Amino acid sequence: MVRELLIQFYKSTRYKPTRIIFYRDGVSEGQFRQVLYYELLAIREACISLEKEYQPGITYIVVQKRHHTRLFCADRNERVGRSGNIPAGTTVDTDITHPYEFDFYLCSHAGIQGTSRPSHYHVLWDDNCFTADEFQLLTYQLCHTYVRCTRSVSIPAPAYYAHLVAFRARYHLVDKEHDSAEGSHVSGQSNGRDPQALAKAVQIHHDTLRTMYFA
Repeated sequence: MVRELLIQFYKSTRYKPTRIIFYRDGVSEGQFRQVLYYELLAIREACISLEKEYQPGITYIVVQKRHHTRLFCADRNERVGRSGNIPAGTTVDTDITHPYEFDFYLCSHAGIQGTSRPSHYHVLWDDNCFTADEFQLLTYQLCHTYVRCTRSVSIPAPAYYAHLVAFRARYHLVDKEHDSAEGSHVSGQSNGRDPQALAKAVQIHHDTLRTMYFA
């Protein structure tokens, strides 16, 4: 998939990406090492398959929302809204974070109801040598680029779009089952994570292939 995206990016811009920033959702802490090794290697191989000397800097980040950490304002005057939440953009990278790994909490959205839950970011790999401030600012800015919302959202837009694409792919698979006698066979192979079967089942019309139709 990365290889195809790199080709499409080059066709659209006539440039090869010099940096790849990869936000990954849905990974528990016990899976960090395994996922990093497998996916980072796959990205590297995709780049080398296009050109042997092509080695862009890769930054690999895991985004976690399912945790029990909540942040509160020590000063009542800084509370926002009826629920008294922390202001959007509040970042914590000391005291409650890992003592020597690159991680931080960022509450990028303004909570409307209930207590805001910050996202927990783990930078597992960074060839681009971002400083903490630079990367936290980049992450916060990406939370303002989600097309379905006029406000900042809780995780960066690329991670949200990945969710939308995955859910849309499910509908493609369901339609395939109803429209073809081969549907159950294709779906079964896809559940087994057969890339060829999945690519065959999820086919996008050429006219919408280069658009964000899923958004």
